[in-house]
Amino acid sequence: MVPKYVKIQAQKWIDIADGKDEEAYVDVAAYEKICRLLKIMVHPDLRCSIYDGLEDYAWLFITATLCTMCKEGTRYYEVSGVEYQNVKIRYYETALLEIARKNFKTFNSAVIFIILMLTEPDFSRFFSVAPDLALSSELKNAIRKIIKVSPALIDEEEPAFKLLRSQVKCLLNDNEYTPLAYSRDGMDGKLANAYLADEAGAMDDYPVEAMRSSQITLLSKLGIIISTQYPNDNNVMLTEIDIAKKTLDGLTDDGRYFALLYEPDDDLKSGDAWMKDDRVIYQSNPVSIAHAAIFEAVRKKRTVAVLYENKRENYLCKHNNILYRGLGVEGYIDIQKVKLCRGDIPDEFWRGRRVWCGLDLSQSEDNTSFCMVTEVDGIVYAKVFGFIPKDAIDRKSQKEKVDYRELMRRGECFACGDEVIDYGFIERFIMSVPEKYGCEIVQIGYDRYNAMSTVQKLEENGFECVEIKQHSSVLHLATKFLMELVLQQNFRYADNKMLEINFQNARCTEDTNLNKYVNKKRSAGKVDMVVSTINAIHLLLQDMLYGGNFVAQC
Repeated sequence: MVPKYVKIQAQKWIDIADGKDEEAYVDVAAYEKICRLLKIMVHPDLRCSIYDGLEDYAWLFITATLCTMCKEGTRYYEVSGVEYQNVKIRYYETALLEIARKNFKTFNSAVIFIILMLTEPDFSRFFSVAPDLALSSELKNAIRKIIKVSPALIDEEEPAFKLLRSQVKCLLNDNEYTPLAYSRDGMDGKLANAYLADEAGAMDDYPVEAMRSSQITLLSKLGIIISTQYPNDNNVMLTEIDIAKKTLDGLTDDGRYFALLYEPDDDLKSGDAWMKDDRVIYQSNPVSIAHAAIFEAVRKKRTVAVLYENKRENYLCKHNNILYRGLGVEGYIDIQKVKLCRGDIPDEFWRGRRVWCGLDLSQSEDNTSFCMVTEVDGIVYAKVFGFIPKDAIDRKSQKEKVDYRELMRRGECFACGDEVIDYGFIERFIMSVPEKYGCEIVQIGYDRYNAMSTVQKLEENGFECVEIKQHSSVLHLATKFLMELVLQQNFRYADNKMLEINFQNARCTEDTNLNKYVNKKRSAGKVDMVVSTINAIHLLLQDMLYGGNFVAQC
């Protein structure tokens, strides 16, 4: 009933709680303090303490977000040569919650903000951002309801809070919360100790990045991002979900990102699984596990969505966290399955081998990739290299959330040229492969786009180059074959983090004849290494099927 990425995040946090993490620990004193606060806060609907009425997932979200601290930060912190003793710094800087509608996500955010207003340093400021003021004010309304029904917070003689038309103020420490609307309020110039991006699926990256930028000078900062899926392909929620998945899959080194991704597992997203498999409801609606009435209400909406096409977009996006416009676009291969194929392939392995190569030459300012593959006893081995413009390393690292300098240190990526790729470097690199690895390049497969000059030079130096038309009718067989190799663990690649990131980014599309191909435009990031691998696999597969006399499809 629990999606895989929630399990991964839960296990990572359990390791912290068990003292197995080198960077973080759970502050028991902070946890006990929060428990005491929750006991004096009244649930406006259940009329019990929030301590007794909080949902299970909310306990994990609140405890992990507010009680996990940096080990180093608890001892000292140095700023401009001044040493601050006993400073507690929260470990998680971003808390992401992807969850279906009617799972009390705004209410639980209100609980977090009340706790923060009571416990953060004096004069702290908190903001919520949403597409419009009505949505942004939903958090303020939830905060107001909790305060109104909690006698300890609204005592007439010594009230802890003052409810204003546009703000909520904590009178104990002059902390204040203000709702902002993306449609009318400027996000720059604010200093947010904590912020909430609500319904992030309806916004672009600007509001979240503006809030993050405001926190640069803060030692302990927090950003909460919550949303369901929205039926569009360009929103900040998709970006944040992708960052979270890469973090949980170990593809990025920054662990200060906590994410509960309540979306169905990949095998439940494709096809018609949502129509009949109850796990789709449970994995996207965690409260439905404990509340049978909520599960039944969502199940009834599913029945209507199955019968009526015009009801599906709202149901799938809002209640199943499935991007309906993207039902024809799915992840290519589960990254966990890909990582099972990682192996130790020394350079000596390639000596004496016949190899087939794939080349994905991009636009001059973008990533480029070269791959070589061979087959031994039914196992296909691959070695893949990436190339990026030298002067664009930092810009691309920040924009794509990929540490290219680390990938370069690992030997998986090479910087060449300045602001544009140096094709001459790539050409010399390919020509040096036979001597460096002692292998024979049988053929090099390429996409005609941006490649004609390079291909001409390679052919002049004795390499046989084969154009591979980048169309589903041509690439389907190699795309499917590579997937089968990975799933059967008949694929091996040398440890290559950049290749794993590319597999994580890759999204597959089906044409009208159900031919699959990796769609660059729909993918979640760079996929050039996957594309070059598929090009190489295409040539290898043709040789396996037809021998040396085949005519490449064009």
